[in-house]
Amino acid sequence: MFLQTLLQAAALLPILYSTASAQTACNNSPSLCNKPYNNITHLGAHDSPFLRNEQTSFSTSGNQYYNSTVQLDAGVRLLTAQVHKANETSAGSQWHLCHTSCSLLDMGTLESWLSSIKSWMDKNPNDVVTILLVNSDNAAASDLGSQFKSSGIDKYAYVPPSTTTIPQNWPTLQSLISNGTRLMTFVASITPSTTYPYLMDEFTFMFENDFNNEKPTDFSCVPARPTTLNNSTDQALSSGRMFLMNHFLYDAQLFGIQTPNENAAGSTNGQTGVGSLGTSLSTCTSVYNGRVPTFTIVDFFNRGPAMASVDKANGVTNPVGRISVPEEALKPKTGGGKKNSGSLLAVVLAVVAAVAFGC
Repeated sequence: MFLQTLLQAAALLPILYSTASAQTACNNSPSLCNKPYNNITHLGAHDSPFLRNEQTSFSTSGNQYYNSTVQLDAGVRLLTAQVHKANETSAGSQWHLCHTSCSLLDMGTLESWLSSIKSWMDKNPNDVVTILLVNSDNAAASDLGSQFKSSGIDKYAYVPPSTTTIPQNWPTLQSLISNGTRLMTFVASITPSTTYPYLMDEFTFMFENDFNNEKPTDFSCVPARPTTLNNSTDQALSSGRMFLMNHFLYDAQLFGIQTPNENAAGSTNGQTGVGSLGTSLSTCTSVYNGRVPTFTIVDFFNRGPAMASVDKANGVTNPVGRISVPEEALKPKTGGGKKNSGSLLAVVLAVVAAVAFGC
């Protein structure tokens, strides 16, 4: 009887080990659990909700083929979006996710998008997610905070020790998960609020390299924002800010209008070669004395695939709990080609807004 019991217990070991491994994996890897939030590289989907697929008639304004929850399933952990004021009435304004202009590409309300992310986080309790909002119409903390509250996602929000001072030590992924504060939220730019202290001003805590690149040789590790860093890598390093590395290319079109460069995405998100994601991550890590970029944001994240270079930067060799997304570009099944929604005037106005507010 004892021997039979022992054999039965031994048979269960692989199952128990597999379950334990899944439970202790943070952001798809057990090796990341004890690392501080700022000491790993989080793959980001640039303009996460703005899609180039059948839903948008393959709009050339779209930066991703797959929606935000599919991005999360595939290992993306930073979602960026642009927030605009839309449908203003006597009852107030709705805050929408619009690509530069709501006449150009409107992907619905901020609340709806946050609700979908919240549902994903409910089902994935061992993952830390970061949201970065481009505050295109200067929303107040109360405007955005109310959307976080109504979506219910605020229950996961991390509150920094100070909204104006960078923490000396960021928490580990495991501590964020254990404390139930596994949503990091940054806004570019916003005035801190005591009511919504989890809405962190991006440039208080981060710096970025230039996002306006059209050639593989344009990529740089030099800080472009905030301008107070004076384009100095030394000042950026000593400031204690986290590095957000923009890594995507624009394709100049008629009237100088820029659209995401879909054709170059495979090499831009690749591991080797001039202007590749892998090369830029390695180069910028060296520039900042061994500190990896905390975030990198890309277009068409599945191309390359971008995740391979981020795994290498993080030393992750056996990720768990991810879905596999095809690396190929999505194309229309029938004729009609790719379209831009909105009038030419809206597109031209969008260019002016893009210059004013950035990516």
